[in-house]
Amino acid sequence: MSDPRVEKLRQRLEQVLGPDALEIIDESAKHAGHAGAAGGGGHYIIHITADAFRGRNPVQRHRLVYDAVGDMMHSEIHALSIHARTPEEP
Repeated sequence: MSDPRVEKLRQRLEQVLGPDALEIIDESAKHAGHAGAAGGGGHYIIHITADAFRGRNPVQRHRLVYDAVGDMMHSEIHALSIHARTPEEP
C-alpha cells in the first residue's frame, strides 16, 4: 500500500506542473526520532522534469514546486529536497 502523502504529493505536482517525469522518494523512516518526524511531517526527495521550469532559475523552480504542494508544507511535509529540470537538461 502506498503512502497517502506520497500520492497526494504526486497528484498535486502532476495537476499543477504536468511533469514529463516525476519520482518521489519517501525518506521519512530514515528520520525517525527527528523533531519533524515526531510532528508527523515526512521527509521527501522529488526528482521532477517539466516544461514549466523552462527559462526559470533554481529558486523559481523550487517556488513552483512549493506553490504546487501548498498547505502540505505546513503539516504533512517536514523536509523536501527538490531536483527540478527541463526535459532538455540531463
